[in-house]
Amino acid sequence: MQYDLLAILGPTASGKTRLAVQLARALDGEIISADSRQLYRGMDIGTGKDLGEYGDVPYHLIDILEPGEDFDLFKFQRLFLEAFRGICDRGRLPILAGGTGMYLDAVLTGYHLVEVPENPYLRDGLAGMSIAELARRLKMTDCRLHNTTDLLDRVRLTRAIEIAEYKAEMPVPTFPEFRSAVIGIRWERGLLCRRITDRLKERLKNGLIEEVKRLHNKGVSLATLEFYGLEYRFVARYLRGDLNLNDMFQKLNSAIHHFAKRQETWFRRMERNGTLIHWLDGGGEPLAEALPLLCPRCSSSARSIY
Repeated sequence: MQYDLLAILGPTASGKTRLAVQLARALDGEIISADSRQLYRGMDIGTGKDLGEYGDVPYHLIDILEPGEDFDLFKFQRLFLEAFRGICDRGRLPILAGGTGMYLDAVLTGYHLVEVPENPYLRDGLAGMSIAELARRLKMTDCRLHNTTDLLDRVRLTRAIEIAEYKAEMPVPTFPEFRSAVIGIRWERGLLCRRITDRLKERLKNGLIEEVKRLHNKGVSLATLEFYGLEYRFVARYLRGDLNLNDMFQKLNSAIHHFAKRQETWFRRMERNGTLIHWLDGGGEPLAEALPLLCPRCSSSARSIY
């Protein structure tokens, strides 16, 4: 296979980090995280950073924000490209690893994103228009089908018009096309369910509740923690007194199982949309399966495609 980017994906608890680290050591790589929560400092146990596994393997887009700081897909693309180019300049292999489907898609399919600033003059002009008038204006600028919510909510409609009219006037920058090798880890359903439950028990034993308490004591509200993923959401409800310990565990465990199914659905959609994923058996020897697919790999100079 000839490739300039290696991507490792799979549902939660599938062993992505371990395989990514093993391949980074074998292929002289550096890891770029595609996890929307590992960006935040202090969120270690609940996000499964497992930084101890990395050893001397360099990693990027982990622990770069404080909880509460804004982050979006556009910023992820920009920081990914910065990390990718730096890794290539060092003659090493970029390895994108994580389970946030939208982040993976944004790189592998090259979403054309642009940062659109707020336009106060446009917003003043739209303020006196009815929702029906706003919807007609949006359709005149961008005739593609829009999310139904965008056409019913004034705030969303205004922002959609702002974005559409900005894009109509400004050229949208292209995102580089990568020759990507995509490796997925797949488990038999019963085994994955057992791994998810065992990992949750281990996280609670290793201080997940205490981690959420520390974040709250540092000024992160319980309401804010609701937005940082399932572990923080349910533990915050436990700390607020909405759930007892047993109910918290049972509801959180069930929610993580459903989340893993949604991840797998996202990966199937990626395949339907043209992403070739080489699936490995998580219960076997993923590293031994992956290396024959990936070697011989492209030279360092061939990776510098920007």
